[in-house]
Amino acid sequence: MKLLVLLSRFPYPLDKGDKLRAYYQLRYLAGQGHEICLLALSDEPVGPAALAAVRPLCRGGLHVHRLPLPARGRGLLGALATGGRPLQVGYFYHAGAQRLVDALVAGFRPDHIYCQLIRMAEYLRAHAGRHPMTLDYMDVFSAGVARRVATAPAWQRPVLALEARRLAAYETAAFAWFSHHTVISDQDRQLLPHPASGAIAVVPNGIDFAHFRPQPGAPQPYDLLFCGNMGYHPNVDAACWLAESILPLVQRRHPGARLLVAGTTPAARVRALAQRPGVAVSGWLPDIRSAYAQARVFVAPMRVGTGLQNKLLEAMAMHLPCVTTPLANNALRGTPGQHLLVAADAAGLADAVGQLLADAAGAAQLAARGHTFVQQHYDWAAATAGLENLLLLNC
Repeated sequence: MKLLVLLSRFPYPLDKGDKLRAYYQLRYLAGQGHEICLLALSDEPVGPAALAAVRPLCRGGLHVHRLPLPARGRGLLGALATGGRPLQVGYFYHAGAQRLVDALVAGFRPDHIYCQLIRMAEYLRAHAGRHPMTLDYMDVFSAGVARRVATAPAWQRPVLALEARRLAAYETAAFAWFSHHTVISDQDRQLLPHPASGAIAVVPNGIDFAHFRPQPGAPQPYDLLFCGNMGYHPNVDAACWLAESILPLVQRRHPGARLLVAGTTPAARVRALAQRPGVAVSGWLPDIRSAYAQARVFVAPMRVGTGLQNKLLEAMAMHLPCVTTPLANNALRGTPGQHLLVAADAAGLADAVGQLLADAAGAAQLAARGHTFVQQHYDWAAATAGLENLLLLNC
């Protein structure tokens, strides 16, 4: 199969969820012998190591289109002026990239076109009905933005509310441009504002178990860990809630409890958490596994956002007992008390963490069951085989 893939970010290094999903899907599909032509946008330089990691997967060609800062600004202004296009669609749309997409469709002559994320759908609007095309919504962006409204600063709320409405309308309109659709979880499928959303195929993420595996005997200077892209609002909100509201409750029962917040591009609010007692903020780490290995309990107190939390999969694969919220577990679909602990408020989350810190044997048993759970349900080959079948059946 000749497959043209469109991405809004270069899929390496694996420091964001969409990049991780794209990289492992590309690796599996290339390993099955499919000829992949990749076009990835980028708003930052792509280094030689990143290119070297991805180029072997792209037998049909590798193309990177830089989005210059002035073009991004014009795209945002253009989206505001149109009165309907979402801001993030405007941000990622560039006429030069559109010309490249059109040229690749004509020259590569793909059997199928695979587009990741709603923000890239605009590039294929003119090709609707002419080629077999699949849109990977991945997350339902409109729902994620709508959830941000309640916790955002007052000046941001009108903008976010407008963006949520535009995204919902755009997600519905773009549905008709594609012959097939995928999403990361059943929870997200139910959130998609389209009457035919039940026909969307759920393609979950997986875990590279050869990479994320237990590291017995590693020093554990931290009791709690939270990690992720620390410039992404749902992670910023979770990190601040954890450090400011949950950790102090844990420290009442465990006065020496320490929290590590790890991950790339920490926002100013996240960096400021390092001033709080018992909190360390690492920023970017060359190997995120070192953060998992240094902690006793992983906490993902997600209050906003959508999608499946890769951080939970990684922590469970590395044998960490995990605590999270119903929002995150609704996508993961673990059994509370069996595979992880789940609570909805700060007091409940603190109690769950305290329980694990006080009972090392019980924490180890929970971690073992969680590890088995992700092994059984979140394998990259099994997940991407479903995507491959969808693409092959509709060439």
